[in-house]
Amino acid sequence: MPVPVQSNSAPQAIGAYSQGMVHDGLLYLSGQIPLDPVSGRMVEGDFALQIRQVLDNLQAVCAAAGGRLQNAIKLQVYLTDLGHFAQVNQAMEAEFAPPYPARAVVQVAALPRGAQVEIDGIVALGEAD
Repeated sequence: MPVPVQSNSAPQAIGAYSQGMVHDGLLYLSGQIPLDPVSGRMVEGDFALQIRQVLDNLQAVCAAAGGRLQNAIKLQVYLTDLGHFAQVNQAMEAEFAPPYPARAVVQVAALPRGAQVEIDGIVALGEAD
């Protein structure tokens, strides 16, 4: 049976969903946007700061499940502007070591709270680092 994951170090869900769900050794991460978990406000300005906040939020949920974002199997990146694609690659190269997670990047018309980026994914738990 799937087990919900909750982290106080990541923004609280803004809808009817869990931050993550664990099933059969996998953590299914709900999408995270660049919300500061303390203030509840969007990180604004430089896109690099926004994607950093998203990755930090995802890592917080991973930690609550006993895992690490670096053990991601698949990431789905949603952008409101594909012009940020190169910055996404830079952030991924800084966050992960080869072999990199499988990934898709898609442009969408809009994201919650006017965010420019949202990322969800699947992470293997119990993996050796």
